[in-house]
Amino acid sequence: MHSRIPPQSEQEPAMSGADDANGLDDELAAVGEDELAAVVDGARRRAVRDGDRQIDTAHLLHSLLERDAEVRAAFGDGARIARLLGYLVQRSIGYGLRWQSAVEGSAPGSPTVTRAADGTGGQPGECFSPLAAVAMARTRARATGRGAAGTHGLDLLAALVADPRARAVEVLGRAGVDARELLERIGERVRDASRASAAFECAPGGDLAR
Repeated sequence: MHSRIPPQSEQEPAMSGADDANGLDDELAAVGEDELAAVVDGARRRAVRDGDRQIDTAHLLHSLLERDAEVRAAFGDGARIARLLGYLVQRSIGYGLRWQSAVEGSAPGSPTVTRAADGTGGQPGECFSPLAAVAMARTRARATGRGAAGTHGLDLLAALVADPRARAVEVLGRAGVDARELLERIGERVRDASRASAAFECAPGGDLAR
């Protein structure tokens, strides 16, 4: 599946996760009052429920699917969404067990999640994984790049599946969703929405006519 992911576009340059790996409060402040704040909050609750110290891209994908109808529509198939949610629900008892002690995106044999002296590994949901932090930064960059007033669920979905190392991409593959095709559908939906918005603003009675 990894080979099917297209390279990062020039409009979305690769970003280092080092600066954004921690500081959940800073990321939430950057998101602001828009709809993504609720998605991030839902992902944090899932991380806490699973006992995961870091919010990863699979937590974000799970919360996004549950909360955003536009994101669900991008998948186009109710059965596919149900299958995808089923895999996400099983993360704490099945394939996701190996994620519990590892940092998202780390290579096999690399250091695992640092644990506190009491063995708890810190407070659950206290920070983003490095890949999730990069996805949040890319989400804002996508919105800024097209001059949008705020970020939207499709911005986050595209950012989550842009990196083949992301756990969100692994879950998509298990559910039979091609990440490249999904990115193409997201792009089409965003372009259609932009054209519709431009047509409205230029039409009589639209914003530019006032």
